[in-house]
Amino acid sequence: MRRPARLMRIVFTSILLTTTSAYGSDHVPLDAKSSDPNVMGWMQGFPPSDEKLITQPDSNYFSFPKLRWSVCHLREFLPTREISRGLGNALPLNYLSESDLDDMAQKINSLSFTPLNSDQSMTWEESLFANYTDGILVIHEGRVVYERYFGCLDEYGQHAAMSMTKSVTGLLAEILVANGELDDLMRVKEVVPEIAGSAFANATVRQVMDMTTGVAFSEDYADPNAAIWTYSRAASPLPKAKEYKGPNGYWEYLQTVQPEGKHGEYFHYKTINSDMLGWIISKVAKRSVTELTSELLWQPMGAEQSAYQTVDGKGVAFAGGGISAGLRDLGRLGLLVLNEGAINAKQVFPSQVVQSIKKGGDRAKFTNAFPTLPGASYKSQWWVFHNEHNAFAARGVHGQTIYIDPTANMVLVRFASHPKAKNGYIDPTSLPAYHALAKLLIANKGDSDSL
Repeated sequence: MRRPARLMRIVFTSILLTTTSAYGSDHVPLDAKSSDPNVMGWMQGFPPSDEKLITQPDSNYFSFPKLRWSVCHLREFLPTREISRGLGNALPLNYLSESDLDDMAQKINSLSFTPLNSDQSMTWEESLFANYTDGILVIHEGRVVYERYFGCLDEYGQHAAMSMTKSVTGLLAEILVANGELDDLMRVKEVVPEIAGSAFANATVRQVMDMTTGVAFSEDYADPNAAIWTYSRAASPLPKAKEYKGPNGYWEYLQTVQPEGKHGEYFHYKTINSDMLGWIISKVAKRSVTELTSELLWQPMGAEQSAYQTVDGKGVAFAGGGISAGLRDLGRLGLLVLNEGAINAKQVFPSQVVQSIKKGGDRAKFTNAFPTLPGASYKSQWWVFHNEHNAFAARGVHGQTIYIDPTANMVLVRFASHPKAKNGYIDPTSLPAYHALAKLLIANKGDSDSL
């Protein structure tokens, strides 16, 4: 009867986006090439041998190196709702010519940069394996200039987006604000009356969007009494044990949240804000977050695949981390954001949506909780770097990102399955690489324009 709780400890260690390492400091995991799921032989054969099975609830399917297969197969472990692409034609992505694409790949692969806090250079190619990359797509000046797949992923597959889901939820909220359907200065209890007894009640919608709420929630996975485990049990899609007396589902849990600190005082990265925001926008729009994502983003941007979002036992989508999608479709989403709501000469949502996000949040409230992101801020569930290129990003554990560089007119999407969840371990060999690539593409465009 204890199995559901045990399973959700497994799932939510990564699906609920833990910020802790999967390993102690003295553990050295297999490298990217050795842990490639095709090399490991996971789930190969008809049937696979017992030692190569990855199943639930008996298998810890999100432990490394199994997670390198599981990130592309979440629908085989958890129930999901579809984010429909509709019945229209996909919007084709523009590519460099085949020869130019090959030439550009050689330039990018040999690009050298210096990781954070290091005096040793690294090439782009080396960084892909250092970060356990599963797929990477780079779009510059509206054309795909680089695309590669590794491990469990290919152009037909889908990959867990992790906390990049939060940025989709935040984007939906900003669209509703811009359309006049959602007032971000309203108190949460005015939008969701069911939350009146929760610490969220007197927070504003904007404070939820920017994660500056004063709510008690610990994601300390080393503490068996941390709130994350109560949340995990509530959100489990599996039947509850007979003796279980706690909340059932994301929304019931949100009604029990207690206060901690003052609303609006500081930024605190807590996943429950994203699920609260999902409830808010569902209430206002009278549609689920999956329906809204389909209607406002996936269909009008011309997605080539439907996406999927995990759900709790009541069918409520996990707004904080449940999406799985194709690499190219997140490229389309990145283009849509880079171009301030426009794609293929069509304005999908108002430009002020992205203008609001790009301004960033209050940097004084960000504190120093993320040492690899000095001077950054958080706005509408997006990370804003405030660097010389005004870059901003959707980010998820184990190395997921949609990195948008307006100065370089560049969108970069990366799926990964790094053995450590926290991006602080991955940023040193990622963020400098992205910035170096942006500079290369700007320089390359300048050389082309001068011809």
